[in-house]
Amino acid sequence: MDEPETSPDSEASPPPESAYELLQRGQALLDGRHHAQAAIVLERADRAEPGKASILEALGRAYFNSGQHEPARATFERLLELDPSAPYAHYALGQSLKRLGRRDEAGTHLRLAVALSPGSKLYRDALARLPSGSRRPPSVGTNQDAERPPRSEDGAGIDDSA
Repeated sequence: MDEPETSPDSEASPPPESAYELLQRGQALLDGRHHAQAAIVLERADRAEPGKASILEALGRAYFNSGQHEPARATFERLLELDPSAPYAHYALGQSLKRLGRRDEAGTHLRLAVALSPGSKLYRDALARLPSGSRRPPSVGTNQDAERPPRSEDGAGIDDSA
């Protein structure tokens, strides 16, 4: 008997990576500080399994650490929709908003992170680095922050050890 000829088109392609495999690969890229590449892989994981907190957290970190602060903000907001009491999500959203120049909103989320996890030095330090007007609720009828120059960025990224 003759063996049937196989063409490259007739061979089965490997199965697509699962969301879990994509998450693992994305986290390895994050660990290797390949943030932009991690974002690409983690976007695929998010499409495969939308609304998974572990994927959204990693994707938000990848966006933030690759300088994509608007997508990071949107991703951390999605994470907070899933778990409004997640201190890390509030912290990361606050850091993203700070980088976008939205310091009052950043202060709100950093205060929430501290309130939800008062023992976290990371969250307390991030809040302390905001201009003082952003650290407390705004005063009604005053614009005290208008005369204060913003602090320079300290270059700290999102610390994933928390």
